Amino acid sequence: MSHVMNTYARQPVAFVRGQGAWLYDEAGKRYLDALAGIAVNTLGHGHPRLVAALSEQIRRIIHTSNLFQNPLQEQAADRIAEITGLDEVFFCNSGLEANEAAIKVARKYGHDRGIHEPAIIVMEKAFHGRSLATLSAGGSRKVQAGFEPLVQGFVRVPLNDLDAVRQVAANNKNVVAVFVEPIQGEGGINVSRLEYLKGLKDICDQNQWLFMSDEVQCGLGRTGKWFVYQHAGLMPDVVPLAKGLAGGVPVGACVIGGRAKGVFKPGNHGSTFGGNPLAMTGVITTIDTMKDESLLENAARVGGAIRDGMGAALKGLPGVVEVRGMGMMIGIELDRPCGELVKMGLDAGIVFNVTADNVVRLLPPLIMTADEGREVVARLAPLVKNFLSRSATSQAMTAAAR
Repeated sequence: MSHVMNTYARQPVAFVRGQGAWLYDEAGKRYLDALAGIAVNTLGHGHPRLVAALSEQIRRIIHTSNLFQNPLQEQAADRIAEITGLDEVFFCNSGLEANEAAIKVARKYGHDRGIHEPAIIVMEKAFHGRSLATLSAGGSRKVQAGFEPLVQGFVRVPLNDLDAVRQVAANNKNVVAVFVEPIQGEGGINVSRLEYLKGLKDICDQNQWLFMSDEVQCGLGRTGKWFVYQHAGLMPDVVPLAKGLAGGVPVGACVIGGRAKGVFKPGNHGSTFGGNPLAMTGVITTIDTMKDESLLENAARVGGAIRDGMGAALKGLPGVVEVRGMGMMIGIELDRPCGELVKMGLDAGIVFNVTADNVVRLLPPLIMTADEGREVVARLAPLVKNFLSRSATSQAMTAAAR
């Protein structure tokens, strides 16, 4: 009997080794990895440059704490400032911690401006984490259920609806920030229109609100640019990062500039493990490797080919609602729950997951080759077709039995 707390419905496979975009289980079976540990393994598995850098750092020193100077943290922050265009980086250990820091920045910003009960506009179907504040900011009742009372101070609006935001602006003078995932990951790969993001930024500028872009899952080159907000040609005030930032080593970062710059002072926030030398080596090596290997361009090219390939293979098929996404962040929405596809995928040697009950989610490592991208389509498209035809047959039989 396992003593691991039962908080995940785990799939019946244990991966023990990885190489590039491939995983191997205990029996030696090979699987094409189209999930990358949920957008974490940016450089795939066993990347020689990352392995060498992390191994060398472990030999030197793993942890010292933030009570002392940390040159690696400064180097990592410089790289993040360069790719984001922002000014200050707070290092933590996860996406929820980065988002928690963003929420605290917004509240402190409000208090500094004399707003005693600052409010943050958030989106329906959003997911920002599972701490009490971040699950309260999210839009999933499933995630919130059983953990009430929720944290106050969040105003919820639909995604891609500027009029709803304008209405809040006209009626709620406590609002200090807008908090948006430019592509909602857990919510089902729901893509913000670029004009919508620009409009949100304009409303923030008009009202002196913070524009906070949660790029934990969609950032770090996954869409073909470093960040989704760069596709819209705008600059946020706060950008939480995590997942793929260190190629698999746990790390988070809350990146700050614009109106939020200087809001946090010494003593306002902290983290024991945040910014430790091992994680910082992961950050530095991952960003440098992404640049040297042109992985942003690769994500755009190979991700686009996967999306187009799946779209063509499933075109006109009853039960397929939409194939959508940007770069290597792809969702295939079906008109019915499709969680059983995950196990079918494992049987066929491909790893992906299903989110929001009916959306197949693909988040491949950014090193995936064009040939491997074609293999994703070759393995996945027949599974979706098979699933839809089987479930259609079973629905017809159920209807006939009635």
